[in-house]
Amino acid sequence: MSAMTAATTAPAPAPAEPASAAAPRPVRRLRPGVAVTPLRSGLHLRGRRGSVTLEGSTALPALWRLLEEPLRGGGVEDLLDGMEPGAPLRAALDTLLGQLAAHDLLVEGPAGPGDPVPVAQWIAVTAQRPAAAAAALATARAEVVAGAPDTPLAGAAGRALARGGLPVSYTVDPELPAGRVLLYAHGAGPGRGVAAGLCGERGYATAPGSAARLRSDAAALESRLGPATPAPAGSTAFVSLLAGAAAHRLLSSAAGLPDPAHEGEDERLLPGLPAVLLADARPLRAEYRTWLGPGRADADRPTDLAPAATLGEALRRVAALCDARCGVLPEPLPGDLRQLPVPLAACELPAAARPGGSLVGGAPRLDLARLEVFCRAAELLLGGEGFTVGANPGHARGRALREAAAHRSGPPAGLPSVAEARWAGHPQVRHWWTALTARLAVAARLEVFRAAPGEEVYRAVVRASASVVLGDAVEATPGDAAAHAALAAVAAVSALSAEAPAPVRTRPSGGAVAPLAAAGARTAAWEDCGWTGRWLADTAGREEELQDALHRLTGAAFPAFPARAPVPDRARQLADTLRAFGFTVLYTPEEAR
Repeated sequence: MSAMTAATTAPAPAPAEPASAAAPRPVRRLRPGVAVTPLRSGLHLRGRRGSVTLEGSTALPALWRLLEEPLRGGGVEDLLDGMEPGAPLRAALDTLLGQLAAHDLLVEGPAGPGDPVPVAQWIAVTAQRPAAAAAALATARAEVVAGAPDTPLAGAAGRALARGGLPVSYTVDPELPAGRVLLYAHGAGPGRGVAAGLCGERGYATAPGSAARLRSDAAALESRLGPATPAPAGSTAFVSLLAGAAAHRLLSSAAGLPDPAHEGEDERLLPGLPAVLLADARPLRAEYRTWLGPGRADADRPTDLAPAATLGEALRRVAALCDARCGVLPEPLPGDLRQLPVPLAACELPAAARPGGSLVGGAPRLDLARLEVFCRAAELLLGGEGFTVGANPGHARGRALREAAAHRSGPPAGLPSVAEARWAGHPQVRHWWTALTARLAVAARLEVFRAAPGEEVYRAVVRASASVVLGDAVEATPGDAAAHAALAAVAAVSALSAEAPAPVRTRPSGGAVAPLAAAGARTAAWEDCGWTGRWLADTAGREEELQDALHRLTGAAFPAFPARAPVPDRARQLADTLRAFGFTVLYTPEEAR
């Protein structure tokens, strides 16, 4: 057989568990549920947690026909024993078995027929180490805690746990609402439980956690979805769905298996953070959503994500933080706002955070506008002045330094404005200035000046009058500064015409987002700065030196949000949540600004 190559979608599993010297020889079996598709010169095998394509020989399908029945029935060891070591056929079978094991499609167990019990089949399909998972479940017992022992949700959860092989006991807690149950697994490692609740025609099942965590999560979810209530009439399927999902999560936790929330390929869920199952009765459906819950997670389960490295990562986190049912911030959306001449996003804020309640912002692209509005909304909800939020430390520092530099009232004494010839030819300046003065018919004046002698830092300001600033930017070149200021002015005028009654000065965050936007993005060789992608890539290349220059120029320090900052508990909780999702929160007290 010619050389064999493999294409994979799953990492190699943990090493197999060593067998006891006194135990029968373990045998290898194909995991239950693995499907096989013969190819012209290979095989494609796919299981629940991984798949592999083996190619390189037309003999592979025939080889599989020889191997499949012994593999599924547990007789592969006898087949191999009957072959001469080193023979070509034996070598080919060993290579094929090695590929299956490397891609988690084999499971080891004692000799004899496979266990027909459904829970044993489930463990064989799911666990990397089925023997250890089965042993953990064998020592566990389940407890169902409810306000009354005969509630439909408690009964359905108990039956689901019993089908999973656990002995079940029932405990009455009169303080629990009628529609909430707490499920615990005892005797299998640290005490863990799952909460499930019915909130009218909505429901939830939390991630496994400690007893205190379950109660706080349940109360927080019920404050969003509605109070826990008895099962509505005709909701048998809905109750069974919630009870089964909660029992599944508890059984997986007790067996040491991955949480079912992260077994699929839902890109909306953030790896490393807990998820809650949210269900609806009409139409009957359920889906997982990232949910951190109030306060910090259990001490033995750290959750903080690393800072986002790309714009895509940052926007996935924005979507999770702004989820309509379990998010903590309003979601920035285009809504019915006009997207020309500049993409706009908006979100609704409490009146205390912003008079008028609506925050609107623009950027060269809608994804950048959504991130900009999200960061500004988070800053306002934290308390406004002194707070800076960014998707990672570089983004936050760039935003904060630009704001600090823009607080300077005008050009330093003795420094003339930068000649128009140095920035007017920039293609982004031409585009945004034409949009402002021709398309929007705004009478405005654009001035660019050097922020300090000897520093490559330029500030551009767009004014509609001596007292009305429409756009402000601080960048590393005159062209970049002028382009970002003109863009900010177009966004401000477009936003004002849609939402606000009076001009609002935009925050000069400009190119701070460029490194995020450029990370992993490809640009064509023929693109120039007239294309947004190339412009952002070029700006990103200057960002580090610009931030160093801005720090020298302003002398500003922006420490991370301190644990004992004199701010309300609400702001502290929001800052903790943002940090857990990988965002950076900087805070400069008034006396240090």
